[in-house]
Amino acid sequence: MARMKKPQTPKVVREGFGHLPDGAATEMAKLRGDNGFEARIITYGAALQAIFTPDRAGHLADVVLGRDDLEGYVAVRRFLGATIGRYANRIANGAFELDGHRFQLPTNDGRNALHGGLAGFDRKNWTITALGEKPAPFVTLSYDSPDGEEGYPGRLQTSITYSISGAMELSAAFSAETDKPTIVNLTNHSFFNLAGVEAGGRGILDHHLTIAADTYLPVSAAGLPLGGGPSRVDGTPFDFRIPHRVGVRLRDAFEQVQIRQGYDHNFCLRGGGTGDPRLAARVEDPRSGRVLEVLTNQPGVQFYSGNFLDGTVTGKYGRVHRQYDALCLEPQVYPDTPNHPDYPSARLDPGETYRHTSLYRFSAS
Repeated sequence: MARMKKPQTPKVVREGFGHLPDGAATEMAKLRGDNGFEARIITYGAALQAIFTPDRAGHLADVVLGRDDLEGYVAVRRFLGATIGRYANRIANGAFELDGHRFQLPTNDGRNALHGGLAGFDRKNWTITALGEKPAPFVTLSYDSPDGEEGYPGRLQTSITYSISGAMELSAAFSAETDKPTIVNLTNHSFFNLAGVEAGGRGILDHHLTIAADTYLPVSAAGLPLGGGPSRVDGTPFDFRIPHRVGVRLRDAFEQVQIRQGYDHNFCLRGGGTGDPRLAARVEDPRSGRVLEVLTNQPGVQFYSGNFLDGTVTGKYGRVHRQYDALCLEPQVYPDTPNHPDYPSARLDPGETYRHTSLYRFSAS
């Protein structure tokens, strides 16, 4: 008698995630790797809703902030796990020039434009255009941004493919094409806590962080680069070239830490933009042993220590998001690049393809 085979757990699952106020359906794709590793992506904001990864004892935990349902994402804009565009980070006064033409964007962060404006890519319902298990579990989402949306020139046809690129590694590959000269700076805005979000009570101040950068961009109180070029990290709280606890220097009498209530700065990665992703940052939670390595081909990474999580949002598992509960590592070009000709360019012309690939590699030590 033939022995019955146990059904295999599918590596890719597609399911509904609720309806927007206008009736449009949203979806979730679950991508599964080894050892229980799983990434959950929703079409609203092309966002990472959850990442489950094991600790040194093999216990799984969700390590990114998010909301339990679609209504939570729609009600309060917090960029949790979202795809940010057209331009991640800030543009001074919401204005820039391109080929002699001045473009004015809506301002949504004081006098400045932040993360794509009033309704950036994080507020759009993306479309799943491809999904499968081969060559590895993946989902591709697309969004077609019309010419003039949020003040940006050119129609921008954008896609992102999330894939399980290793046993416990998630790849995020962005691409975009335009029909007019424009600027593009896309990133993922996940908030990580390697202790596990559900556990609560353990923020990221004891996480150990390493960043492969010798320089960073000092900012104003509004979070804009001061200009004058990058500053050396030597002898400052911004020196993460060897591992440091995130919180060990937060109370130092150093203006750039005080001015943003912690870290909210672009680190200029060694070598600038590269063809292939290379190691940009490493985070470790010593208690659980969980490790995250971020690799990217972008020239910078914005390190944000969760300074402005203010307890007004309740996320998954009934946990309230408070200051320093999670951190962000956002690979990107530098903030306000269009107004700084000496920064790596964010320009995209017709016939070119914007490509940004970042890898999120998890392990346990």
